[in-house]
Amino acid sequence: MATTLREAFGLEVTRGGLSQAIARAGRKVEQTCQGLIQQLQGSVQVTPDETGCKVAGELWWWRAFVSPEITVYSIQPGRGFEQASGMLRPEYAGGMPRDGWGVYRQYEQAVHQTCLDHLSRRCDEMIEIASPAAARFPQMVQQILRQALQLHDRRDAGDVSTHGLAVERRRLEARLDRLLEVHYRLSANERFAKHLWRERNYIFTFLYCPGLDATNYRAEQAIRPAVVTRKVWGGNRTAVGAHTQEILASLL
Repeated sequence: MATTLREAFGLEVTRGGLSQAIARAGRKVEQTCQGLIQQLQGSVQVTPDETGCKVAGELWWWRAFVSPEITVYSIQPGRGFEQASGMLRPEYAGGMPRDGWGVYRQYEQAVHQTCLDHLSRRCDEMIEIASPAAARFPQMVQQILRQALQLHDRRDAGDVSTHGLAVERRRLEARLDRLLEVHYRLSANERFAKHLWRERNYIFTFLYCPGLDATNYRAEQAIRPAVVTRKVWGGNRTAVGAHTQEILASLL
């Protein structure tokens, strides 16, 4: 950055000077960032996601909480519920599309939706390496997920009545339940079935709650710049730098 400013604009700035200026900017807008965190608590829907990052050479976690209106970032040394609830209160009761990370299930008052895209990608990975017989289970699960998304689109387009929606939704749920009642000899299928059973109550929530996302795409898009930045610059040297980073990223 110092080289760019010097060569492009003739400005002589040291790396230390830039770091201090950025830190001052973070301190000036910290209250604004706290306001965003407070606003998050009242959002009708919040989608979380996280990725690893380095702070002082140690593994930390860069987490994003995304509503339709705002995005708030947090860089913390842990990935658990303690860290998550420091940003989004445990009593949050809005919609929560999220991946299968078990920490988020501890938001007991939230309306959960497990990400169908994550489940579908897992099906793809299993089908790719499985024998034709073993692939039947993930293929059938993927078919149910796709039909659920198609039903969602038909509902939003007004192409299915309320009664028709309820009937087709029950059929999809019953088909999935029958698949999960089976004991699978292949360990990969059995692990996936157990995961689906844990998430069973949250797979079709979006078909009950208009406006609720079926995937955690908002958070995945929000976390992607963090992944790119991590690969380019490596991380923060100090916890203070990480705090500045989360404040300015949230504001931007």
